[in-house]
Amino acid sequence: MKKIWILGLFILPYAISTAHAVDFRNRKYTDIQKDMNDIAARTPHTAQVVEIGKNDQGTPIVALKTGAGPVHNLIVATHHGNEYGSTEVALALAKSLSEAPITGQTVYVVPVLNVTGYNARSRYERGQDPNRDYPGPCGTDGPFFLKSTKSLSDFLDRENIVASVTLHTYSPAILYPWGFSADNYSTEYDDIYKQLGEAAAQESGYRVGNSAADLYPADGCFEDYAMWKHGIWSMLFEMGFSHSPNQAAVDEMIRGNVPGIRRYFEQAPRQRAEHHDFTAHCVANKGRDRRSE
Repeated sequence: MKKIWILGLFILPYAISTAHAVDFRNRKYTDIQKDMNDIAARTPHTAQVVEIGKNDQGTPIVALKTGAGPVHNLIVATHHGNEYGSTEVALALAKSLSEAPITGQTVYVVPVLNVTGYNARSRYERGQDPNRDYPGPCGTDGPFFLKSTKSLSDFLDRENIVASVTLHTYSPAILYPWGFSADNYSTEYDDIYKQLGEAAAQESGYRVGNSAADLYPADGCFEDYAMWKHGIWSMLFEMGFSHSPNQAAVDEMIRGNVPGIRRYFEQAPRQRAEHHDFTAHCVANKGRDRRSE
């Protein structure tokens, strides 16, 4: 009971603080930076704003660094700039983790990766889909056409990230690799991924499954790149039922996902996966990569 009470204590204040009318559709990256600076100012001993790199316009991409443990983990929202619900969930996570860091962990929260897309409410950055811009064995739109994705990739190396969560909207599901266009989607760790996903879905009730089988195959995505290249335990959260959630829908995404994501990191392995080679065969995508979603 104590653990549940603590989670409730640190999740509810954010939901209450946004209970007044917030025009999510017109928030800009400067608003997100201000929110992060405010969180860091309130919790200076457990959180600080750090820069992970810059985008093509030279704008700093910032994260809230929470905790001070030896295991480094990562949360990334808003690869797609029109998915502002993911931004708000990331901010709620930043607040929760700054007030109650996970023991033994340093967790970085990036509320907005695609800054220009977020400001324009566009999925794309410089006409590119950021979440198709990572290298992979079955193809990519890049790799690293964008400085934002290259900055994030460099950050994985620099901070030795062990586990990651990416936040998207919408198709309520918690998904794990592989998502490549292939003839076999299995990893050596499907059972571990299923257990972690089911633990994370306790509040949301989201379905848990393989990214390609339960959503659609897509090449050049962060989650697959992180696992394939580094053995990072990567999980994709597709949240809510709309790219344009209202206040109530945003609050529900926060309520349903913040405790589960926290639990995911609490239960995730403390070392990168040893066996992360892709051994299946790539196949033609045949138009199944639904980029409007």
